[in-house]
Amino acid sequence: MDNELKQFAGLLIFGNIENLILAAQGVGAGVNPVGLAALSFCAVICWFLIGTFGTKAAIKYARHINFIGGLAIFILGVQAMLQSIPGIMKFFH
Repeated sequence: MDNELKQFAGLLIFGNIENLILAAQGVGAGVNPVGLAALSFCAVICWFLIGTFGTKAAIKYARHINFIGGLAIFILGVQAMLQSIPGIMKFFH
């Protein structure tokens, strides 16, 4: 992997984990899994295209992108945990 791109590795790994969490939330909420898969696939393709063509322009903002991406992943993770608390509490009663 190119040295310039290595700084995005953590964001890529944890972003994919967060995508799995969000997809699991969608299935748990009763969303049509086929529709969710289609929308997820479209989102992945869009992000792939943005990443492929926008990396050269965005490389000078790598620190900012990592911070904002990490913050978004953290916020979404906290949101997922908070939304799961009622279900966890039902399990213990």
